Amino acid sequence: MTGRQHSASRGFGGAIRVGVVALVLAAMAALTVLSVTTLGFFDPGAAGEGAGAGGIIGYTAALWALFGLAVWLLCRVPAKAAVALVLAGSAVLGASALAGPPNTSTDSARYAWDGIVQTEGISPYRYTPADDALAQFRTPWLFPPSVLDADGRPQCDGVRVERTISVPSFVVLCTTINRPQVHTIYPPAAEIYFFAVRSVVGSSAEYWPFQLTGLLICIAITLALVLALRRRGMNVRWAALWAWSPFVATEAITNSHVDALAALLALTATLLVSRGRRGTPTSFFGGVSLGVSIAVKLVPVIAAPALLRRQPWKVILGAVLTFVALYIPYILSTGIAVIGYLPGYLSEEGYDDGSRFALLSIVAPGTGALVLAALILLVTAVLVWRRTDPENPWLGQVVMIGVTLLVVTPHYSWYALLLVPFVALSGRWEWMAVPLALTAQLLVPTLAVARVSFALAIVVVLVGLLARRGLFTRDQTFLWG
Repeated sequence: MTGRQHSASRGFGGAIRVGVVALVLAAMAALTVLSVTTLGFFDPGAAGEGAGAGGIIGYTAALWALFGLAVWLLCRVPAKAAVALVLAGSAVLGASALAGPPNTSTDSARYAWDGIVQTEGISPYRYTPADDALAQFRTPWLFPPSVLDADGRPQCDGVRVERTISVPSFVVLCTTINRPQVHTIYPPAAEIYFFAVRSVVGSSAEYWPFQLTGLLICIAITLALVLALRRRGMNVRWAALWAWSPFVATEAITNSHVDALAALLALTATLLVSRGRRGTPTSFFGGVSLGVSIAVKLVPVIAAPALLRRQPWKVILGAVLTFVALYIPYILSTGIAVIGYLPGYLSEEGYDDGSRFALLSIVAPGTGALVLAALILLVTAVLVWRRTDPENPWLGQVVMIGVTLLVVTPHYSWYALLLVPFVALSGRWEWMAVPLALTAQLLVPTLAVARVSFALAIVVVLVGLLARRGLFTRDQTFLWG
């Protein structure tokens, strides 16, 4: 075979591999559309929440299997074609996630309500959604009218609709907003985001505004990952762990969780701090981005320890000043009410008495689990801070965020959106077991499933760690070294 023939053969083989990956991505897109248009976790009669939940479990399993296959096949695609596939896949899979309304969460209804209230010049921390003081702003899709049953009693019908009582009138109120009797839990930067999105659409616009912005955020993260990986001479294919993830499509786009915005800001902070040098303000601006990220969801504070190896005072100063500055207007408006439902949420989720810790509660029931969790997280934070390479902080962030999720075992899978970008940057694919475990727990909300899922995730992570330490290969790399 001549050199030209060999080159043509390789080119033909590369085209076939690209085509196969494209077909797998097309199958994922079709499956995503089917899942969000034909199934709903909130459909009456579903297991867990309803028969739709069982279908979602099947679709989710199939999507994760196709996702793994697509990423594996991408390793055999030429680099230039791989970049195009990653970017195109991010857009196509993201667009497919726009096909239907939220299917496992109603949080974006609260986002919409908080934004609508703010467009009327009212602080979202002042009143609860059920307060009659806001009755004139209740839009039908958020507060559908009640219907009378055979006995003439008002009932609330419909998917994602729950019954509550308006205050102080004590009239039956139907709403798609969860926890309508409590104040909002979201920090100021999230509220600014809610206001910004809802200020450009009418109050009758339903779920799509936050789904669309979720898509834009996801594509922005994909672009940032591709550019960062390429700039550092790393394998850009790892960006597919974010770009093609069915977890990301579901939680960041279909269900529109604001955690995606927090992840984008945390990623921006990390990329800035990793490039910071003495005499430049880059680390300070990284701290500013981190401060905004924390003011979106609070959770990104766990991304901070890995960013404090180089010029920590700049990062801390930028983060603290920004965080405080974002809170001041709301504090002046509503005072201590800016705390919102956070204390009630922590109690509701079982963090105050230790019952939320699915794994730790096995060995340390009650408040003992809380103490043990605090100790593990403190030790992890110190180790991450001391051992993280300031040029590659995302490796330490994977450990800090991943360990936190495995220890805290939150009920809500979307908290892991913060983890995935750093998994992609580090190439530590085994940590994708954490969002998968969280997804399993969300869809089958039992303690047994939670414990098995998280235990299996730990096993997968440990296998990856041991492989990198040389048990299966010659690579003697330490935890994130």
